[in-house]
Amino acid sequence: MYTLKTEAAFDSAHFLSGYEGKCSNLHGHRWTISAEIKSEKLAEDGQLRGMIVDFGDIKRDLKALADGYDHAFIYENGTLKDNTVAALMEEGFRLITVKFRPTAENFAKFFYDCLTQKGYDVKCVTVYETPNNCASYSEE
Repeated sequence: MYTLKTEAAFDSAHFLSGYEGKCSNLHGHRWTISAEIKSEKLAEDGQLRGMIVDFGDIKRDLKALADGYDHAFIYENGTLKDNTVAALMEEGFRLITVKFRPTAENFAKFFYDCLTQKGYDVKCVTVYETPNNCASYSEE
């Protein structure tokens, strides 16, 4: 099995609604997404001969995903009052609502699914919320 790996990062804020501890408060992370693409064989001809995919393509697509969340306040749908959201929007803050609790585990699955939908044969996605703490998702 061949694998290739690339990374992209973004900075954002979040909180964990219903959590009893420090993470229930608004705080930020330098999130790093590490994606591994797999293949049983390499391309046999053409420009991609000897490759799984072009590193430029996967790097571009992963960076675009990360950039979409950069410098935003990410929160789970339904966890903030409507007037809180309205006030933050009125102040010009960049808000992103997700359908899941914004944990490293859920982001790993989310980014795995995003890359799979783009046509990549994803082996694993790991999301670091700090340099020492990460969560991975794979379907193997």
